[in-house]
Amino acid sequence: MLKENFNELQMFLVVARERSFTKAASKLDVSQSAISHAIKALEERLNIRLLTRTTRSVTPTEAGERIIACLEPRLADLEQELETLLHLNGKTSGNIRLSAGEHSARSLVWPKLKPFLKQYPEISVELIVDNGFVNIVEGRFDAGIRLGESVDKDMIAVKIGPEIRMAVVGSPAYFAEHPIPQTPHDLQNHQCINMRLPTAGGVYHWEFEKDRKPLRVRVEGQLTFNLLSERIDAVQSGFGIACVPEDMIADLVKSGELVQILEEWCPYFSGYYLYYPSRKQHPPAFALLIDALRYSE
Repeated sequence: MLKENFNELQMFLVVARERSFTKAASKLDVSQSAISHAIKALEERLNIRLLTRTTRSVTPTEAGERIIACLEPRLADLEQELETLLHLNGKTSGNIRLSAGEHSARSLVWPKLKPFLKQYPEISVELIVDNGFVNIVEGRFDAGIRLGESVDKDMIAVKIGPEIRMAVVGSPAYFAEHPIPQTPHDLQNHQCINMRLPTAGGVYHWEFEKDRKPLRVRVEGQLTFNLLSERIDAVQSGFGIACVPEDMIADLVKSGELVQILEEWCPYFSGYYLYYPSRKQHPPAFALLIDALRYSE
């Protein structure tokens, strides 16, 4: 009886998380019909409907939500205890889900993850790259990576990289035909390559600062991208001026392929932080990941 209940509860929890029998079946590597029969048996035994099924979605009922709220923390505690036991036996394992923006994923997270994963082959990491402000609790992430000023005050934050700043750049070919801007306001007379923000679909207003006075400039141009690599390629191809993270184009500026302008107007930001919602004891795998990503000046 206990074994049946546990298997059925586990299947119910995965279906509720994925909002789909098909996705749950793929994740658990069982047939969709097996999951359907298991949850039906659980509902009949409890005499309670746990899921509301439609042709497009599956959502937990109020009773289902109560079971999820009771079940998830207990399974998390069990998983943490098992990981601790494995760690004591010399094998650290676990699954970690991270949310990061494109720049931090490329410049910081992935370069540090490569040696970490080779050192700990039993640890699995799922890295979801999203430039929006993701709710890591609702998204069931273990942690997120964002600029320090974007991290909510109730989160635990660990610095994982140095200060950064944006750089305004154009190609020599572009500036051979257009005067170099002397102030941010001059950018309004140029072809600028915009960045589309995922939040509310807005376009990024370029941020500047001088003598501690902030300035935001809305620019116009032929091109708008939501990805960093395309913006850099467009600048190199002579389509206009872009505002991109300085570390991503430093080598191109040094080689003369790009020209950096308005440097005195570009402030430094606090850099990237790993953040997570709880101070309770971490599973060994997550604690090791924090140490691997932590920035030491």
